[in-house]
Amino acid sequence: MKSGFVGVIGRPNVGKSTLLNSIIGEKIAISTDKPQTTRNRIRGIFTELSENDSESVQMVFIDTPGIHKPRNKLGGYMTGVAVNTLKEADAVVFMVDNGPSAGPGDKYISALLEHIDTPKILVINKIDKMPPQEFKETFGEYYGRGVFRHVMGVSALSGKNVDALIGALKELMPSGPMFFPEDMVTDSPERFIAAEIIREKLLLYINEEVPHGVAVEIESYSEGARLTRISAVVYCEKKSHKGIIIGKDGRKLKGVGKSAREEIEKLLGTKVYLGLWVRVKENWRDSDHMLNALGYRE
Repeated sequence: MKSGFVGVIGRPNVGKSTLLNSIIGEKIAISTDKPQTTRNRIRGIFTELSENDSESVQMVFIDTPGIHKPRNKLGGYMTGVAVNTLKEADAVVFMVDNGPSAGPGDKYISALLEHIDTPKILVINKIDKMPPQEFKETFGEYYGRGVFRHVMGVSALSGKNVDALIGALKELMPSGPMFFPEDMVTDSPERFIAAEIIREKLLLYINEEVPHGVAVEIESYSEGARLTRISAVVYCEKKSHKGIIIGKDGRKLKGVGKSAREEIEKLLGTKVYLGLWVRVKENWRDSDHMLNALGYRE
């Protein structure tokens, strides 16, 4: 059979997590309209078995944080994770949603890829929102560079052309063993996914400058046959942010908790008791101790 690892890279908010969820067919990575939603590497496992072993394939997709100019140690960690993934992958998917001349982010990533021998596919996302002429120009700019095995357009949100991308990646996979059981869709522990779901709801409920300074730590996690008890701490960087997260009479935090609890219940198949607390940790994004404690380290 064929098997291998696929690194998915691109600027923040280009749709990498949405594409991963579309490929796997389940939500395993959180996605919002906020840049830099993904902070860790998330592995999604795509397995397709056939009676003919030579047609079977397992691809482990690695969703990475958006590559950007770091402003703090957390940003440096996130960019480092994405760049290091290029060294491990058997194929790379570089996602964009505009032309290479649109900004420095895509130029920087393109320059990185030119020095890497790993087979690369350029994916133009959000084609359902892109005028035909803009897509034609974007396609031509990237195709003309001669760096990519394929240049294709998709809509990660609707799933348009995602099957074509999967087919192209299958051709690039080397012969190899199954790395994970066929029914496994991610190697992320449920405790980690629960924390990510809570953080996603915070990003969706909160505006202004607060989201990038929010982190979630699971303090306790006790899973039973009928009830799972989860206690989580939401860290923010300023006292004023704490008030915004909690909201008037605690309404905003209650809304976050309710939405997160309902989604975690679907994930686990049990009732969930979710307790949320908010604590202020000034400048935690530049604290080695806090970054280690929250798992933001290779």
